[in-house]
Amino acid sequence: MNTLARRLAGAALLSAGLSFGLAATPVLADTPKDTLVMAWQFDDIVTLDPGEIFELSGAEYGAQVYDRLIRFDVNDVSKIHGQVAESWTVSDDGRTFTFTIRDGIKFHSGNPLTAEDVAYSLQRAVKMNKGPAFILTQFGLTPENVDQKVRATDPRTLVFETDKTYAPTFVLYCLTADVSGVVDAKLVKSKEVNGDFGAAFLKANSAGSGPFVLRQWKASELLSLEANANYWGGAPAVKRVLIRHIAEPATQRLLLEKGDVDVARNLKPEQFEPLRGNDKIRIVQAPKGTLYYFGLNQKNEVLAKPDVRKAFKYAVDYDGMAKTIMNGLGTVHQAFLPKGFLGALEENPYTYDPAKAKELLKQAGYPDGITVTMDVRNTSPSMDMAQAIQGSAAAAGITVKLLPADGKQVVTKYRARNHEALLYQWGADYQDPNTNADTFAANPDNADDAKAKPLSWRNAWDIPELTKKTAAAVEERDTAKRAAMYQELQREVLETSPFVIMFQQTEVIAERSNVEGLVWGPSFDSNYYWKVSKK
Repeated sequence: MNTLARRLAGAALLSAGLSFGLAATPVLADTPKDTLVMAWQFDDIVTLDPGEIFELSGAEYGAQVYDRLIRFDVNDVSKIHGQVAESWTVSDDGRTFTFTIRDGIKFHSGNPLTAEDVAYSLQRAVKMNKGPAFILTQFGLTPENVDQKVRATDPRTLVFETDKTYAPTFVLYCLTADVSGVVDAKLVKSKEVNGDFGAAFLKANSAGSGPFVLRQWKASELLSLEANANYWGGAPAVKRVLIRHIAEPATQRLLLEKGDVDVARNLKPEQFEPLRGNDKIRIVQAPKGTLYYFGLNQKNEVLAKPDVRKAFKYAVDYDGMAKTIMNGLGTVHQAFLPKGFLGALEENPYTYDPAKAKELLKQAGYPDGITVTMDVRNTSPSMDMAQAIQGSAAAAGITVKLLPADGKQVVTKYRARNHEALLYQWGADYQDPNTNADTFAANPDNADDAKAKPLSWRNAWDIPELTKKTAAAVEERDTAKRAAMYQELQREVLETSPFVIMFQQTEVIAERSNVEGLVWGPSFDSNYYWKVSKK
């Protein structure tokens, strides 16, 4: 057994030791200098295919393995810069974007990256029509026309045409999303089975050009990345990144303090202060455009009543959770646009008022209260939040029965609309307000077999008029008018929707002090490991 394997075996024993007593826990040395070892909850990963990735952990994985056409500056999201694209131009009518592709990039396979690969990657995402496809199809792209609208005119030139004129920054921000990850067309095509666009292969394999290469993924257990020594931007300083799914924050803290992991991602608020006094550990805070919320399925005739929906909004002790469970991990935020986005509303009209919630239930015809199940990811802080909601809602006449499961199970059930209430996180797909408006305030087709399946669809909220308003906002080119339109949308969603939005996340990361160069951006797909090193 090699040195790294012994460390991992020890980490596993430590995890087991927490269940049976710590006396048998081995004492381990620091992790290898050429390896970053991270403890993280990544049980929400369903697939590793950039054409299908639609969960926070998967998005972070994609940012390490796949290059994208363009990116935004993590320190100033108003600045967009090229990655695979060296430069670009926009036509006078705002409908044609022409990108010059950087020369000399190679995929992990050794194949050269050309405009054909970029075109294929975008075409593939549209034709597969998985969760993130709407980011591209909202520009009028369809499986039938995408080959004409998105095309390589030569090895270094990509043309991207939209159906009408949008604010150029809106189009560009969408092309920074996970779904624009560039795949090795030659490799992926060779792995196609029955016209699946290589989806079965990419579910657990990689075909990128990024600074890291996937070596192994075991769901809810292990994610192993190896450095791409030939990365065009410069080889990573570490040879590998090893991420272990460690569900318990207490276990993460012990592993970090002992030096068995370099980074712990999911600690609880009460664990921060003791660690601040440890000179071998630093605490890093990274505000995220991520929201904690729960949705109420409108297929349920009880939850579909407006007064019941509003009762839930008064049945949550926002301030109580903010001072305990979410202390340092987030701030109370009830509108669908996170702070920092154009038009973000910083009004929090709901407070914990069980008497008002009971009165609303009585008006809805339920004087004796109601009972509802709530699906929740069995990790912290989600489970802690769900238990707090269960307690506060009970005083409001709402009995909440919790159904904890791993993230993959929860999101699969959510996508099938088989829940009653469901608590989850939502992270912005790109840095434009439409990213959240299009999912919280639009549902163009509420049928079970709809092509677009935003959060409004997942909760069966049929909103044709609000959908029209959301579509109008994305076409408005006057910035002030557009901001006002999004504020109006947020107020309507606050008043009428089946979403109880509670907090905007602050990611808190604990790192060993010898770790340098990790980038924690405003979204999980802008967390980067490329330049990490260990002193």
